[in-house]
Amino acid sequence: MNPQQPLLNLIDDLTGDLQDPSLLWQLGAVVLSVLLGFGLARLFRRRFGHGDGHTGVIEWGVESFGRVLAPLAVVGWLWLARVLFVKYHQHVNLLKVALPIFGSLAVIRFTFYLLRRVFAREGQIGATMQAFEKVFQLLVWLAFVLYITGLWVDVFDYMENTILPLGKYKVSIADVLQATVSVVVLLILAMWAGAALEEQLMKVQGMHTNLRVVVARTARALLILVAVLMSLTLVGIDLTVLSVFGGALGVGLGLGLQKIASNYVSGFVILLDRSLTIGDMITVDKYSGRVTQINTRYTVLQGLDGVESIVPNEMLVSGAVQNSSLSNSQLWLSTKVSVAYDTDVDQVLRLLEQAALSVERVLKEDKLPSAQLLSFGADGLDLQLGFWINDPQNGRGGVISDVNRAVWRALKENNISVPFPQREMRILGPAVPPFSPVESPKTPA
Repeated sequence: MNPQQPLLNLIDDLTGDLQDPSLLWQLGAVVLSVLLGFGLARLFRRRFGHGDGHTGVIEWGVESFGRVLAPLAVVGWLWLARVLFVKYHQHVNLLKVALPIFGSLAVIRFTFYLLRRVFAREGQIGATMQAFEKVFQLLVWLAFVLYITGLWVDVFDYMENTILPLGKYKVSIADVLQATVSVVVLLILAMWAGAALEEQLMKVQGMHTNLRVVVARTARALLILVAVLMSLTLVGIDLTVLSVFGGALGVGLGLGLQKIASNYVSGFVILLDRSLTIGDMITVDKYSGRVTQINTRYTVLQGLDGVESIVPNEMLVSGAVQNSSLSNSQLWLSTKVSVAYDTDVDQVLRLLEQAALSVERVLKEDKLPSAQLLSFGADGLDLQLGFWINDPQNGRGGVISDVNRAVWRALKENNISVPFPQREMRILGPAVPPFSPVESPKTPA
């Protein structure tokens, strides 16, 4: 049979329908299906994309699914129109062309939706993702062209009859492609379900943050495991090969993967014992900052200067960690100042406490600022002003600077002097002239 015969037959049928009034009905059904499909998607985005409870990533996800919903709805309406036309013995040649066109568009957009929900959850699409989307889109439209021209059957028969030797087994190209597609589709669906479950768990207010993270990641791991097992079963691989893989994994852990395994276990330990929570201000070794991510292998600390430090979880479990907000977010800070010996100590202590109270971030209830006389220094009285804050995540330098400025203003307004070091120098012995001529040694005659 001529490979172009199906395409020629379809063109002849469409040409013959030009004389049939049913073509106008088909064209009207296509236009109505498009209007209803895109109208439904627009209504969906308006209803769920800009609600009061949706922000950021959720709005982006609703917007993405709205793009998927439009071609899916068009395909549904076209299929319903085709069923009705066949029931009343009307021609459906135009609908036969429109269905695969919008079906291909639905496949492309639905695949893009899944990939972006899994690999671009923050709304940022990288160059690799864009390149893959273009390649996938080209393959889908190529499959559509093969279907319309009738070459799809011939291509599939060729792939089925082409045998590839894999060791002692022989498989066809079609089997390899089917196995690859089934594995990839199941894995992407599992990762998408895990991401959707994690988003829902993160919105549960009655559950601790660490527990939500543990449940979400455990569920994702189980979904991926089930997807892998189902993929192996669909491909026809015996699950007993997993015992060999388990042995190889054990050997790998024994040879050089102990650190990686230890970091993963430590990550779950941190999440379960709740010693660290996202948002805590911690210091470990020489790293200090706010906890922004607790992953299974590492934890991300963001310093006040914006620099992010990736700390292995094993360091957080085996080493000492200073947590400024583990059970209480209140933090004590202090600053020192010296005043002259003729200063009224009681007055200056009250001024220091009042100056600290004038700073916004300083606590003004329960734990009030307190000033003490530390020592009698060489140049003046050494005083210390201590105060409390409850937002250590905003840093210490700013509030200490504000307190120092308030203290300086209070001292200047009350004419209290801050002494500076003064030293007396005594010279013992006769004074040497500043410019004494230096005699040069005589040269013998």
